[in-house]
Amino acid sequence: MFHYTVTSDKTIEMLVQSLETNLKEEKFGILWEFDVKDTLDNKGFDFNQPYLILEVCNPKEAYDMLHENQMVGYFLPCKLVVYKDGDQTKVGMPRPTELIQLVNDPSLNGKAKEIEERLIGVLDKSK
Repeated sequence: MFHYTVTSDKTIEMLVQSLETNLKEEKFGILWEFDVKDTLDNKGFDFNQPYLILEVCNPKEAYDMLHENQMVGYFLPCKLVVYKDGDQTKVGMPRPTELIQLVNDPSLNGKAKEIEERLIGVLDKSK
C-alpha cells in the first residue's frame, strides 16, 4: 500500500499539536501547514471538510538523501495529511519506501525504510 494512515479520537488541532511534539523527538519539524479548506473556500469553492497538509523535514536526513541522489528532492519535504473523515480524524502519509522506488536507486532503500519507520512511530504515538 502506498500510504500509512491512522485514525484518532483527537480533534485536528490536538492531533497537529501532538504531531509537532512527537516530530521534534525525531528531529523533524513542520516547515509549512497548508489549510486546503481555507484556500479552496477563499477561491470560491465550498469545501466543507477540514483538511491540512503538513510539510515536515529532518534537515540531516534530507541532506544525506540529497547528497546520494538529487532526484529525492522530488519527494521533499515529507507530507503528512490531517483530515476529517466523517466523525473520525485521520492522519496519514505516503510511504517513503514506496516513493523511493520511483528513483530506481536501491542504495536509498534502507534509509527510506528507516525514515518511514520513524514517521510511522510519530503517527502511531500522536494518535
